[in-house]
Amino acid sequence: MSFTMKRRSVLLGSGALMLGACTKVGDSQAGKRFFETVDDWQMGLQRALRARNALAPEYAPEDISPTFRGNGSTDPQNDGYPEHVANGFADWRFTVTGLVERPLSFTLDQIMTLPQRTQITRHDCVEGWSAIGQWTGPQLSTFLELARVREGANYVVFRCADDYTRGRYYESIDMDDAYHPQTIIAHRLNGEPLPVKNGAPLRARVERQLGYKHAKYLTGIELVASLDTIGLGKGGYWEDYGGYQWYAGM
Repeated sequence: MSFTMKRRSVLLGSGALMLGACTKVGDSQAGKRFFETVDDWQMGLQRALRARNALAPEYAPEDISPTFRGNGSTDPQNDGYPEHVANGFADWRFTVTGLVERPLSFTLDQIMTLPQRTQITRHDCVEGWSAIGQWTGPQLSTFLELARVREGANYVVFRCADDYTRGRYYESIDMDDAYHPQTIIAHRLNGEPLPVKNGAPLRARVERQLGYKHAKYLTGIELVASLDTIGLGKGGYWEDYGGYQWYAGM
């Protein structure tokens, strides 16, 4: 087993332990400070161990998993989504807003005309399962360059269409991961249009982080200076309501 795979296994195991502990400890102020400290420590360690643009492992076509399971929300029924599925997402829009000089709105056809990246990578879920798939879509950096990010933007927030018990799903990453070459807005899985169960028509691929950071059913991104006003201020749906760490690096 390679060093990278060993490190992923350790992080997945420790992540599961931490999530289990969250239900008991995370409600106290001391517990919250502890998990915030661990989150900061993990991110600092990950960034220290690898170069800023170090790539996640990529695989050969013969390594692709025979199936790529859906997880979490797999068939949104909120207002409008079933109709978008029925018309092939012809009216779907992906927006770029927030701290940018040029707010943008793209149709799927327009996204297809942008430079594309295809990569075969391993998806690691915090629940303990993994799968290898081929993903295709523009790099997130392409959208950022077209929109011209303003000074002071520190995070990219993913806005999504799927509903959970506390509202719409959302996630966020910092600018290091936003400009990473393997961070893409994927519209194809294994050479076919992204299936509904896997986040159609668009999902984020943040290949150096665990699966819950790979937001599905994307409607847009928002550039922000701080995460304080996003949800409960921890940067993502499961970070806010499930005790997950914001930085889920592997």
